[in-house]
Amino acid sequence: MKKITIYSTPTCVYCKMAKDFFAKNNLAYDEKNVLSDLDARKEMFDKSHQMGVPVIVIDENVIVGFDKGTIEKALELK
Repeated sequence: MKKITIYSTPTCVYCKMAKDFFAKNNLAYDEKNVLSDLDARKEMFDKSHQMGVPVIVIDENVIVGFDKGTIEKALELK
């Protein structure tokens, strides 16, 4: 099983879409709230060089934003 981490904020619509997608597909993920966790924010920036959320890491594959097709490909769902 692939390791999924999502860097998000509580009010991010695209973060919610990503989490709903993972739930619909019964995929477990770790969530890091970059609004309240400064270490997670730095970690996200170091991996993606982005400050926008969501940043989704699937194994070592870094995906910026909710790009369903790229996420499905990284998870080998399609």
